[in-house]
Amino acid sequence: MIRLDKFLGEAGLASRRELKALLKAGAVTLNGRPVADGAVKIDPERDAVCFRGAPVEGPRRLVLLLHKPAGYVCSTEDPRDRTVMELIPERYRRQGVAPVGRLDKDTEGLLLLTNDGALAHRLISPKYRVEKCYYARHAGTAGEADAAAFAQGLVLRDGTRCRPALLRPLGPGESEITVTEGKYHQVRRMMAARGMPVDYLRRDREGSLSLAGLEKGALRELRPEEIAALREEAGEK
Repeated sequence: MIRLDKFLGEAGLASRRELKALLKAGAVTLNGRPVADGAVKIDPERDAVCFRGAPVEGPRRLVLLLHKPAGYVCSTEDPRDRTVMELIPERYRRQGVAPVGRLDKDTEGLLLLTNDGALAHRLISPKYRVEKCYYARHAGTAGEADAAAFAQGLVLRDGTRCRPALLRPLGPGESEITVTEGKYHQVRRMMAARGMPVDYLRRDREGSLSLAGLEKGALRELRPEEIAALREEAGEK
């Protein structure tokens, strides 16, 4: 059971304040009868809710792709810092999207947001080995020995053991790093463990998704075929 106003809000119809006026105006019916009280409990599986005559099916599963700028933290709220939710239009926030995993405050690049908790779990879990690819500018120049150490699985200075990863040197002070897990500050710590501290980091790819054509700070809603591919990559049958 769920409150009617919560159900309508999660469906993205309007804000909580706007819904009060719409309910009072008779815009919502429950099982064929107008209902003005948003606190009424309903069963979305059994009750028929209509808004201005059209059936309301509840929140659809959304996946958004954001080109995160530096300076934002990946949480839904924070008392000290700006959060990525400030970059998300209200119509999506009302449908309960939240960041999938975290990018550091100073890290830029591809960040997914969704209201599908099961998919978010699969994308984050190392068990499903969804690739995350980063571009890094760093001190020094990566070489074959560094790439071999990444491929074997680094042990960080605090004893944390990392899964095998791919390090592809791009030239002096530049590398591409691909991991299948997301430990705390992992890419920065891995590079520091090889004597190459990172001064700029950007996630360019997650699974088959990339930042192609998306300006910094912009976002787009994934198409159904992209979501289907992402679910397959995350092991969802």
